[in-house]
Amino acid sequence: MTRLIVRRAAVLGAGVMGAQIAAHLANGDIPVLLFDLAAPEGNPNGVAEKALAGLKKLDPAPLAAPDRLAHIEPANYDQHLERLADCDLVIEAIAEKMEWKADLYRKIAPHLAPEAILASNTSGLSIGALAATVPEARRSRFCGIHFFNPPRYMPLVEIIPTASTDGAMVDELETWLTSRLGKGVIRAKDTPNFVANRVGVFSMLAVMHHTQRLGLGFDEVDALTGPAIGRPKSATYRTADVVGLDTLAHVVQTMADTLPDDPWHGHFQIPGWLTGLISQGALGQKTRCGVFRKQGKEIQVLDPARGDYVPARSAEAVLAPEVGAILGERDPAKKFAALRACPHPQARFLWAIFRDLFHYCAYHLADIAHNARDVDLAMRWGFGWSLGPFETWQAAGWGDITQAIQADIAAGESLSPAPLPAWVTARSGVHEPAGSWSPVTASLVPRSSLPVYGRQLYPEAVLGEAPRGRGETVWENPGVRLWVHGLDPKIAILSFTSKMHTIGDEVLDGLLAAVARAERDFDGLVLWHEAPFAVGANLKQVSEACAAGQFERLEATVAKFQQASMALKYAQVPTVAAVQGLALGGGCEFVMHAAHRVMALESYVGLVEVGVGLIPAGGGCKEFALQAARVGARQAGGEVLPYLQNVFQTIAMGKVMKSALEAKDQGFAQAGDDVLFHAGELLYVALRRARAMAEAGWRPPLRARQVPVAGRPGIATLEMLLVNMREGGFISPHDYRVSKAAATALCGGDVEPGSRVDEDWLLTVERQEFLALLKTPETQARIRHMLDTGKPLRN
Repeated sequence: MTRLIVRRAAVLGAGVMGAQIAAHLANGDIPVLLFDLAAPEGNPNGVAEKALAGLKKLDPAPLAAPDRLAHIEPANYDQHLERLADCDLVIEAIAEKMEWKADLYRKIAPHLAPEAILASNTSGLSIGALAATVPEARRSRFCGIHFFNPPRYMPLVEIIPTASTDGAMVDELETWLTSRLGKGVIRAKDTPNFVANRVGVFSMLAVMHHTQRLGLGFDEVDALTGPAIGRPKSATYRTADVVGLDTLAHVVQTMADTLPDDPWHGHFQIPGWLTGLISQGALGQKTRCGVFRKQGKEIQVLDPARGDYVPARSAEAVLAPEVGAILGERDPAKKFAALRACPHPQARFLWAIFRDLFHYCAYHLADIAHNARDVDLAMRWGFGWSLGPFETWQAAGWGDITQAIQADIAAGESLSPAPLPAWVTARSGVHEPAGSWSPVTASLVPRSSLPVYGRQLYPEAVLGEAPRGRGETVWENPGVRLWVHGLDPKIAILSFTSKMHTIGDEVLDGLLAAVARAERDFDGLVLWHEAPFAVGANLKQVSEACAAGQFERLEATVAKFQQASMALKYAQVPTVAAVQGLALGGGCEFVMHAAHRVMALESYVGLVEVGVGLIPAGGGCKEFALQAARVGARQAGGEVLPYLQNVFQTIAMGKVMKSALEAKDQGFAQAGDDVLFHAGELLYVALRRARAMAEAGWRPPLRARQVPVAGRPGIATLEMLLVNMREGGFISPHDYRVSKAAATALCGGDVEPGSRVDEDWLLTVERQEFLALLKTPETQARIRHMLDTGKPLRN
């Protein structure tokens, strides 16, 4: 298979999706031309430039670092079409009108490079019909490529080839999207709304139908259809607001227009209250008013019976106790049996929406997807469900659920009288170790054999697949597991096993033992486990020791923490931190001390100890002091304070980096570290990186012994930043004390400016300031409050 190289890309259409697709391409270091219509007056690129300005305001941020914006260049169709000749990938993302897209294809076709890929980001139009409007010579390089919103964060991309699309090109594109942009790719059939939207929109329509049938409130339904059943917090009606009520209506209309023979066709229409909102311009989040709206600090929800908004209720207030108890049942079979037996309208609602979802997916599986795994992964990746519909059905007992669905069909209670396909009753499930069921081939289909998936040592599995062995355990204790993978048995892997990968005594003991074993028996050590990487110290252990007055024990623990960090830094074998998700506090400090970092783009790194009234004391302040000294050494006069001022604000505010790119920019990672867009490739690359470092004759750095520090004047300068904030009431006296302690640690303590110290000195200052804070009642109260509520206390 040849390798797709995208040196430059173009996105046609600077709307919400087009601009964000361009942003994610720029995240991947790909220069992008963002096209739109020429502005009728003023700057011809005004439309695209406005879209680029809008990227900076969106939350969550589509740009992984602010400097990515410079990689996107605005363009317009009147002046810049010839520049398409330099683009290897052209993604069309204009409005969902067939005639508009066809006209654009005719306009751009003469300017495309012969081997360029042209792809449409349509969310549901026929790719075959679109391909027919492309010049015949270009059709082999044309396909659908459907990103989900927001493109940076939602894993799913559906590739929709046509009969004319070059198969090798599709393989190249899938490989590129997977590894370069970090996507979960599903090859969809050319059917209306493809896979995820076909299932997801039907599910929303079923929810709306049963909401009205049973007289439930929209806030009540969102309490039932969010995390309580393994779906995102936005649940159903908040999701509709996020998507845009007009967009949802358009997708539903597409289903109604293109699927006249669907047995559920009568339900492919939006309810009257939704039509009313759209006619009023209440389109959801983009207009700040939809099913929900915010009035001052109050969240309100539409009451269709009154035709007005009322205060939205919390999930706790609306969830019936008996239904909450059922949802808390861990055994899926017992849970679904209890839902079917419970007469409460909320339970009847939940059974109905699952029954109709299962029924619809089974009936249409052969039409919309190549196998059941594709449906389940599409719903996970595109809609954020924890389990796909077939997984949920299989977990709940395939045979029992099948009988219950058939009984409801016979009783006329389901949304359609269509019978279940014969294969449903002939099987005991759809996912097996050998693969996932395909009704078209009447066989179990294994995973893709594309080489790119060999980089995912532990791919996201669906329920019922053959589990992949977790390697051979070398040693373990209650906090960590040291093990090896067959890819390279001479590189040890250390995985934290504590809850949320918090760092307590058992993890510290395990890390120190793992480094010693790696130095003795292996060629390298990789720190890897699934997200989060680590959320910091075990505050429960800290709080209990404080309550018992065991401050000598706490000092010994902090010293051990510092010893563990230094062991990572000065190990006689390369240490590689493979990071994804949260790496906060002590977890961040371990990341900083590793010899190398392999980071998923979506890594959120920060020293957040101020949130519990403490400062970093596992070497984090020390590492930034060393960085300041290195930066100062390259500047005239050797000043370290200018670098520390930005660092101080980052630590004092407890800022968390919003991506691995930002972590590199702010000194939490180094310029030569690896950033991967697909978190599933982390372990593979980390093992390869550790091997390469070992083969290159890895040697730990020499200990820093003559480190110039800012000293007393530096502390005073940083302290001045706090005075105005304290006097203005923006920070409390204890906030001031905590931040001053951070300043003291960063500046090397109460010494003369320019004094030269070693790492042990800096660690001692950190430790002393940390322990002094720990003995204060304010910090102890903050720790207890965080443990009790999960939120910081301002005292």
